[in-house]
Amino acid sequence: MRPLTLSWPKRIALSLLVGALAAAASYGQWFWKQDEAVYDTYVGSWDYAPDPRVLIVAIDDHSLQQIGQWPWPRSTHARLLDRLTQAGSRRVVLDLMLSEPDRQDSAQDAELAAAIRRNGTVVLPVLAAPASGPSMAEELLPIPLIAANAATLGHSDIEVDGDGVARGLYLTAGIGSPHWPALGLALADVRGPLPGLLDAGTHPASPYQWRRNHFVRVRYAGPPDSVPQVSYVDVLNGDVDPALLHDRLVLVGMTASGIAPRLLTPTTRERWMSGTEYQANVASMLLGGKAITPLAPPWQAALSALLVALCALGLTLPRAVASALLALPMALLSSFALLRLGNLWFAPAAALTCTLAVICAWTLWRISAWRRQANSDALTGLGNRLRFEQVLQQEHDAARRSGRPLTLVLIDVDHFKQHNDLYGHQAGDAVLRRIATTLRAHARRPRDMAARFGGDEFALVLPDTGAEGAVQVVEELIADARAIRVPAGPGQPLQITLTVGLYTRAPTASSEPRHFFEGADAALYRAKDAGRDGYAVDAGG
Repeated sequence: MRPLTLSWPKRIALSLLVGALAAAASYGQWFWKQDEAVYDTYVGSWDYAPDPRVLIVAIDDHSLQQIGQWPWPRSTHARLLDRLTQAGSRRVVLDLMLSEPDRQDSAQDAELAAAIRRNGTVVLPVLAAPASGPSMAEELLPIPLIAANAATLGHSDIEVDGDGVARGLYLTAGIGSPHWPALGLALADVRGPLPGLLDAGTHPASPYQWRRNHFVRVRYAGPPDSVPQVSYVDVLNGDVDPALLHDRLVLVGMTASGIAPRLLTPTTRERWMSGTEYQANVASMLLGGKAITPLAPPWQAALSALLVALCALGLTLPRAVASALLALPMALLSSFALLRLGNLWFAPAAALTCTLAVICAWTLWRISAWRRQANSDALTGLGNRLRFEQVLQQEHDAARRSGRPLTLVLIDVDHFKQHNDLYGHQAGDAVLRRIATTLRAHARRPRDMAARFGGDEFALVLPDTGAEGAVQVVEELIADARAIRVPAGPGQPLQITLTVGLYTRAPTASSEPRHFFEGADAALYRAKDAGRDGYAVDAGG
């Protein structure tokens, strides 16, 4: 098939239009569910060996059975911290809520604060309470006695998407400004610029709102239990070799069923991951430089627009099928390549959907064009012999049912062979195109049909037209043809005349389309015998 015949300005305008649609779909996240499905497919089995320095001390079911019902006395946590201090752990996150003092025994708080001070590396969580209704957002900090002895604080905010899956994290957050590191970031204690998508800063400044920055997608080491764990009670009782705890980044937190926060991740939809292991994965990811940064929305939109615009442009050029086959997987391949090679996430659904829409529209257009070509004369654009016969049959049957007259007009260009022989085929083709334009102008009604069915032979099918109306059309047609001037050389314009035969009848049960053709052909020959440049009519008795 021939490519879509558009001028370059129109090609570019069309490409920009569909590109703008793709950009809007990308920027507006119209297909976010499909994007997340692609993302989960890409990263669901993209495992890696977790950083060997990260260790979870799990408050698990075994610990609850041995130590007793939760919550435990804070002196118990102090004893655990002393074990970790003696073993030489490098850094400890104590992922426990300590925002209220022990109202039964204040010595418990003092004992835990002293253990934290002795360790010197303990990170404590800041619990985020976002604004709800008229309430303002809050930061629930550890009590001052305990917080004053911590090495630092870290926020425990976990980002969960609309489908309930935890895929991302803001590395910094806080009231008024994002000043707290995430617990996993505080545990890793990495130096240098933070990765992640920066806050656009479009929101109004307020000291009372929870602000977040440096958004990354978490690359999980694997499904739940991928990060090494030891039981809290085993560490507390000295049953864990101190060498296993030495120089480790330890995260102490809940994993027990029924108590620990439970999260779904892209690595599995069948098993839950605890919030503690989530933070351990964040630390391992940052230590290994494996954080996945989403492209900024303007870049997402621009890349989507570029891919779709190139597809649309390619489909207007030769080898359009090859362009379509290359364009279709390009969004998915680009997303996969950026993810695996650059730890960048490009959401491909908008580009993929718009590319599919463009290809489908192009396919429908080509099918329509193919059907038009199958029924059209290539030189003049009029109906061809096949289309002429189809329409004549249809209108014959319709006229027989309605009892209305049908007129068939056959037209010859006078002395056309001589024009070709004297002036060449280019001049002859120009004559045929001018005649076709004139015929089309006289087939005014929706059901009128003009056709070229060979050489210099044309036809008009005029439904619901008697002899008087048909003669009026033919006389105007002959007059317009006489006015045509086709340049054939210096000072030698061709003058065109037509000879026409008309056959008008109201079809009967015994008539057939061929009778109309034979009758119009006979009338045409009578007009030729009469000297050409005129017409003859057979309107019956």
